[in-house]
Amino acid sequence: MSKSIFNNNVKALILLVSLTALVGCAPQPAQEDAVAAKPSTCANGSIRKGDCKLLGLTEPAPETNPDLWHHIINGYQLTDFSDKPRVQEYFGFYRDRPVFLQTITERSSRYMHYIVEAINERNMPMEFALLPAIESSFDPFAYSHGRAAGLWQFVPVTAKHMGLPRTWWYDGRRDVMASTEAALDYLLELHSRFDGDWLLAMAAYNSGATTVNRAIRRNRKAGRDTDFWSLSLPEETEAYIPKLIALTQLIRQSEQEGISIASIPNEATFEIVETNGQIDLAQAAELAGISIDEMYHYNPGYNRWATDPNGPHRLAIPIGNAPQFKAALAEIPPSQRLNWSRYRVEPGDSLIKIARHFNTDVATIKAANKLSSNTIRAGQTLLLPSASMADSHYSLSEQQRLASAQQKGQSTGKQSVYHQVKSGESLWTISRKYGVGTKELARWNNMVPKDPLQTGRKLVIWQSKPISLASSERDNRSVIRWVAYTVRRGDSLARIADRFSVNVNEIAKWNNIDTRKYLKPGQVLSLYVDVTQLSGR
Repeated sequence: MSKSIFNNNVKALILLVSLTALVGCAPQPAQEDAVAAKPSTCANGSIRKGDCKLLGLTEPAPETNPDLWHHIINGYQLTDFSDKPRVQEYFGFYRDRPVFLQTITERSSRYMHYIVEAINERNMPMEFALLPAIESSFDPFAYSHGRAAGLWQFVPVTAKHMGLPRTWWYDGRRDVMASTEAALDYLLELHSRFDGDWLLAMAAYNSGATTVNRAIRRNRKAGRDTDFWSLSLPEETEAYIPKLIALTQLIRQSEQEGISIASIPNEATFEIVETNGQIDLAQAAELAGISIDEMYHYNPGYNRWATDPNGPHRLAIPIGNAPQFKAALAEIPPSQRLNWSRYRVEPGDSLIKIARHFNTDVATIKAANKLSSNTIRAGQTLLLPSASMADSHYSLSEQQRLASAQQKGQSTGKQSVYHQVKSGESLWTISRKYGVGTKELARWNNMVPKDPLQTGRKLVIWQSKPISLASSERDNRSVIRWVAYTVRRGDSLARIADRFSVNVNEIAKWNNIDTRKYLKPGQVLSLYVDVTQLSGR
């Protein structure tokens, strides 16, 4: 017999004797109580799981609920503060808005099982499964003040602290798996920092630990209580926790309140598949047999038309489509998971200009061509990755979401103006110049009012009145119109570009065509034309 087996047997014997002694020494219950008394078993939890294993006894199967909502409700741990006026206020608010409940149920159905499993692993209050409803209404593409993004609304500084990377290709704040793990770990960190108080941890998650600590110090100095309900915090934070408590209580009491909440099956909705390299998301969607929009909804962390060349090299695939995807992916060599084209550098080209034209980034071009610097020369040939489909196909990419936001300002009698940002300008100064609201300007460009501006960025502005061509700022303003142009016999890209004061590369990009191929009469091209530049043509 090995020493370890001997030690385990001794431990088991000691434990069994101890349990027997405890039963013998315990006061005997009355006869009626003795009938109702339950023996110590692994099934009722009176013997610890580790001791069950040591004694060779069967551990109870984990509790399963076919409906994930039941599992969530059974896992509530926070104190019931339903008597608080703010909680009652928001309870009524959510009760009277069944559309909101329907929306968060539909959106969360993709992600909720993963979130619940992550909470289970950490033995945290299951109320946190509903925190994304308060943060983002379970919209992984949500973007709000402070440049917060994703389901859990991480701001850049906190994302960096929690190790969520942000690149041109990928934003970990919107990655459902990565951001969920980071959010829960951050809450645990705050829970420890605030001496095991979950409400203070949540308050710090919303407004920052410094803000909460400052409020605690003020109360201590004034001799007041330092629990969440006694602190003076930002209005948003004071509403934040009552909202969560109210929503969790409404979910629990939905039947009594006559509210129907759609069931969410207590089962995984997606499988994480390793791709071992970059892949075009349109190609991945085709391999999986799903739409490109569904691919983005399961993988909202990817900003562009492909995964990040530097990782993560994984995709969340709907559980029913994962076997098909894995089998199809195995048949495609990594070199064929992107389109590659050769580009001859023209005079005046730069890596930044080429990267923008081909919807990629400078780092990827340099890596693909083994360039050690940004210097290129005319006549040089570069190998470039490109999307397999037109830009518009990737409808939930960052570029297309911005384009969609810019079109939302359109209404009867309004026209679009594009403004190129100059050094030192802000949304406020630009909004004053054009006579529009800062919030409107931000919304039209998928931003929030306090966002910093990058010099050279083009902003769309929707105005009710036409722009006067006599304006002293004529050169800084343009009136863009979409034109469907039908190619005529004898037309070329160069001739069309000259006619409409655009360049050949822009036409090629707008229509996803090769500049080296001939146009066909009858072919329809989409053009975005500055009508202020067409006078006299």
